[in-house]
Amino acid sequence: MTARPAVDWYFDVISPYAYLQAERLGEVDAVADVRCVPVLFAGLLERWGQKGPAEISPKRRFTYRYFVWEATRRGLTPKIPPAHPFNPLKLLRLAIALDARRDAVLDIFRFVWRDGLTSDDPASWKLLCDRLDVPDADARIAAPQVKDRLRANGEQATARGVFGVPTFVTADGEIFWGEDATPMLLDYLSGDALFKSPVMAGADTLPMAAQRVPLTK
Repeated sequence: MTARPAVDWYFDVISPYAYLQAERLGEVDAVADVRCVPVLFAGLLERWGQKGPAEISPKRRFTYRYFVWEATRRGLTPKIPPAHPFNPLKLLRLAIALDARRDAVLDIFRFVWRDGLTSDDPASWKLLCDRLDVPDADARIAAPQVKDRLRANGEQATARGVFGVPTFVTADGEIFWGEDATPMLLDYLSGDALFKSPVMAGADTLPMAAQRVPLTK
């Protein structure tokens, strides 16, 4: 019997795109074993010198509009939290404290992007902790091992070349970034010959003909 491939799924609950992909992880479960890995998106941005979608005004508006459209198109019930970006640390650490179990991760995502809530509000935070049956959540997320695990996850992610969320990384190191890359991952896992074709090899080794010169103030 052939062993199922393993893939790591790097996510931050701050990302509406990660939520959209979270709701379709079952498609990947059919062909691979998925491990959920919480990471701090802000740490990835800092490592690679990028801005997040919410930091670019027109991209910010499009991101939220696309999320509402795509979630509704899929039959989900989207609700944007009261402010975004928000601080996701408590939610990420809660996921780690719960061993990043799929059910817990999905509940946390739905708390934000279906219920429109965040951990910034004490009453909402208590609601989530009660829902997940974690009465000692504040103590658990403050544990050094939980904080260390989140930090280690980020270091592992950047070492593997992860630059955004959501991202799948296969056991052989191939990266599939973004919710819309789900079908690409499935094709790769199925052994699609395209990934070993000359045109794909050309995509891997394409040289740069010009580089953007940073603007001076």
